[in-house]
Amino acid sequence: MKIIPLGTSSGKPTLHRNVSALAIVGDGEWWLFDCGEATQTQIARAGLSPQKLAGIFISHLHGDHFNGLPGLLSTMSLDQREKELTLISPVGVDEYLTLLARLKICYVNYPLRLREFDGRYFAGREQELVYESAKFTITTRPLDHRIFALGYRLEEKTKPGRFNLERAKELGIPSGPLYSQLQSGKSITLDDGRVIHPSEVLGPPRPGKAVSYCLDTRPCANAVKLSENADWLIHEATFTEELIEESHHFGHSTAIQAAEIAREANARRLLITHFSSRFPNVRPLLEEARSVFPETYAAEDLMEVEV
Repeated sequence: MKIIPLGTSSGKPTLHRNVSALAIVGDGEWWLFDCGEATQTQIARAGLSPQKLAGIFISHLHGDHFNGLPGLLSTMSLDQREKELTLISPVGVDEYLTLLARLKICYVNYPLRLREFDGRYFAGREQELVYESAKFTITTRPLDHRIFALGYRLEEKTKPGRFNLERAKELGIPSGPLYSQLQSGKSITLDDGRVIHPSEVLGPPRPGKAVSYCLDTRPCANAVKLSENADWLIHEATFTEELIEESHHFGHSTAIQAAEIAREANARRLLITHFSSRFPNVRPLLEEARSVFPETYAAEDLMEVEV
């Protein structure tokens, strides 16, 4: 898995940063979190195939996080996409896309599985599973912004334990397809009638990787819950601490507050992003965050981060 920030600027693009969008690339599929204007251009620059895009997950309906959505959806229609696409968002996107379709601005001719959420939905729920494939799940929880906002956690499913080749040879298992069957969790029967179970040649199950995405938000309990023991927490760090009152007023977090969330969640690493344009150099934000959580890194457009 790898993380590719496609836009790291808050509010408006700059000469060196596009507005919010981020790709997480898995095995044979990838997922897009937020879709600010010109995201499809950044997707092309990153070398990502829209045909392999499995889902788009919008955090909230401020323009710098979803203005690029209609163009990307329409481009995939032009490119003859046939595969179903998952689209998760706060309430409002369905109405928006319906209006654009009526005005002949947005055209989608492939299956689009759209789910919308608002605060009432989560009145009796803590989180919701919004995506599942053979190897990955994505869950969502509401965050604390000026308008309703969602955070996400992408998690790789538990993987089988490592294959013990020496033990397999001791048991007389011929190499080839039988190894693959055992690695996939299936018992096999040898020519001599012995039944070999996966537990005899596999180590203990291995937990999958986890990445959380928390933009835009004030510090909140759900950001911690989404990020518990995550390999990477991707969290906004719009302002430095001297602007904490402004940050709170506009529903954002400072770099130190992002670091405090990472520390409380016991995340392994923190990737800060969503930088205010008043910080052309993000060094002050990075230094503040590292004073609390040393394993902090600053996102840059089109960088690649291994998970």
